[in-house]
Amino acid sequence: MKELTIEATVKNIETVTEFVNTQLEELNCPAKAVAQIDVAIDELLGNIAYYAYRPGTGPVTVRVEVIKDPLSVILTFIDQGVPYNPLETSDPDISLSAEDREIGGLGIYIVKKSMDDISYEYKDGKNILKIKKKV
Repeated sequence: MKELTIEATVKNIETVTEFVNTQLEELNCPAKAVAQIDVAIDELLGNIAYYAYRPGTGPVTVRVEVIKDPLSVILTFIDQGVPYNPLETSDPDISLSAEDREIGGLGIYIVKKSMDDISYEYKDGKNILKIKKKV
C-alpha cells in the first residue's frame, strides 16, 4: 500500500493523478481502466477540494492498494472535512438533455458506473471513500 497526503485543492488533482498512475503503470493497467480511474480521481478530489473544508482547505490522503485475486486497485480518499456521503445523492436522469437536467450529480454517477465497487463511511471524524477497479 502506498499513500500520499496533500492539500485538497483542485491544482493538486494532477499530482494525485500522477501518483496513482505511477502505481498503475507498475501493474501494466489497461488504458481504459487508467482513464476511468483518472476521471474518478478528478471528480472525487475535486469534490473534496470544493466542499469538504469550505471556505478553507485541508488535507486529503489518497491510498493505493493492489489486490491480487482478481487483480484490482483500491483507491481510498480520506479527508477531515464536513461529513458527506456522495453515494446518497440521487442519480441524475440521463434521459433528459443537458439543458433539462438538474445541475450536479453527474460526476459521482460516472464514478459509480465505471468502478467495480464504491463505498463510503464516516469514522473518527473522517470521510472515507473507497473505489475499486478490476484491472
